[in-house]
Amino acid sequence: MQKHKKYSSSKLYDRHLLVLTLVLTLAGIIAIADASAPIAIRDFSDKFYFAKQQIYAAVIGIVLLFITARINYKFWEKFAFVFFFALIVILVLVLIPGLGISALGAQRRIYLGPLSFQPSEFLKLAIAIYIAKVAAKKKKTLSYLFPILISATLIMLQPDLGTTLIVVGIGVVQMFVAGVNIFHFILFLIGGGGVVTLLVLFSDYRRARLMTFFEQAGDPLGKSYHIRQILIALGSGGLFGVGLGNSRQKYLFLPETATDSIFAVIAEELGFIGSSIIVLVFAYFTYRGIKIAMSSPDDFSKVLAVGIVSWIGGQAFLNIAAIVALVPLTGIPLPFISFGGSSLTAILIGCGILLNISKHGKES
Repeated sequence: MQKHKKYSSSKLYDRHLLVLTLVLTLAGIIAIADASAPIAIRDFSDKFYFAKQQIYAAVIGIVLLFITARINYKFWEKFAFVFFFALIVILVLVLIPGLGISALGAQRRIYLGPLSFQPSEFLKLAIAIYIAKVAAKKKKTLSYLFPILISATLIMLQPDLGTTLIVVGIGVVQMFVAGVNIFHFILFLIGGGGVVTLLVLFSDYRRARLMTFFEQAGDPLGKSYHIRQILIALGSGGLFGVGLGNSRQKYLFLPETATDSIFAVIAEELGFIGSSIIVLVFAYFTYRGIKIAMSSPDDFSKVLAVGIVSWIGGQAFLNIAAIVALVPLTGIPLPFISFGGSSLTAILIGCGILLNISKHGKES
């Protein structure tokens, strides 16, 4: 007789995923305390300024992780539209002068009382939940495309191509897993690729980044400065690294040491072996997430788990690939590791939902 799979309400959370989440969060705090010290002293006269901010976010995020791990994942299916619509409204508010906070030529943050946060980071989770509900309801292809397109449009208006790629990537992977019409899926991929190409070609800044990727030896003090400093950091690290805390590139040579480029500092200090361990930890995190998705009890939880895993794993891949010059620099932070309270909090909430799905997984 065939042995039917059943659902368990007494299972424990995936302990491997929980440990990996906490280890990566701690590693991020240590990396930020190290990499951000010179710029923190320069700007705030406190070398632990960024580390303290990340610790605050980590504490809040870990509390929310354990709360969401206890909330039945079906809760998110019920309120998927409310959560998604609220984030869309906030993204519109971000674009209104006086409400959104402008920095480095982009308008991505908004004040909520005494706090400021980046709504697009939480939209990554919201889009994953919403698409999972669409999949569970067996909707037509257009029902998948509309939330992806409106999200991508609002984020591009900030502008933020890197986050747009992540949000669209989450939706694309979920659409594939949900089994949408393959013809519609291919058309969307072709159309999306065309739009990205136009966004790059008609933006001086993005076009310069693309050309820098192909001509890394050109203009070493100008357009190629960032990638060349990254490559110097990687080369200086060698096999075993220069030692924790001994990076030279973090002393205001390497741009964005606490955010986009933090993996370069890690590679310089810990070398090929140390940085490879970080890559393997992310790979194992992705494997555990995929395993949770494969044993999910229903379509909603499966597509949601895939969305969360593709978000965190895909973002980690793109950040590291950019640092080792496999793809152009996109400004995408490294999950858990790069400085950013909104990013860390959203990721930890997502991990809490994954943990709850693992608790309700199928047993053979």
